[in-house]
Amino acid sequence: MPTPTKGPRLGGGPAHERHILANLVTSLFEHDSITTTETKAKRLRPLAERLVTFAKRGDLHARRRVMTVIRDKGVVHRLFVEIAPDMAERQGGYTRVTKIGPRKGDNAPMAVIELVREPVAKKATVKEAEGATKRAVKESKAAEAETVEAEATDAPATEAAAAVELPKGAVAPTEDGSAPEGYSVKGNADSGKYHVEGSQWYDQTEAEFWFASADDAKAAGFEPAGGEAKQQVGDDA
Repeated sequence: MPTPTKGPRLGGGPAHERHILANLVTSLFEHDSITTTETKAKRLRPLAERLVTFAKRGDLHARRRVMTVIRDKGVVHRLFVEIAPDMAERQGGYTRVTKIGPRKGDNAPMAVIELVREPVAKKATVKEAEGATKRAVKESKAAEAETVEAEATDAPATEAAAAVELPKGAVAPTEDGSAPEGYSVKGNADSGKYHVEGSQWYDQTEAEFWFASADDAKAAGFEPAGGEAKQQVGDDA
């Protein structure tokens, strides 16, 4: 039996591995994100990005190439009609893998692989942000020159505010990193996701700022980590 080119083979043989990856990529395009082991997520990522590249072409030949892997016509239609247009301006990096806690039972390392469907920041927006940052730095230096004594007490708060700009409706963590009173929803600036108390990755997530509710996080432009279903914590959660 030939040796796989990248890492250990999934399943019992090459055909079994293809079926496993086909089922995983079908679920990914159907639900936008899935939870699986780190090994499977790493093997799934290049296949998913390759199929998105075919879908962005949008022609009949590309559709037939995709259907050799995904047999569900409804999922293929969603890939070409809904997902591919969201990736039109993105030059690669169509998926994101986030490591989470180990699985109960066998302690296998787990990860969430999801589609990156957020709009790409345009160059004009980036330039405006860079200009605003430069102006903020100049103003900060001028203030430091005028009030040297205030710098010793106010500099930590100023640096923290510059490092992470608080979204609307959010508050910064307390000095010990815990949640302020009345705020329980964690927000992450890099991923643009929020985690409600009791959700799957709540304890493993370090909050950069806090929201009072999931609605406040959504109003600030944040999305639920892992989708709405993962952030719906009921009485039996």
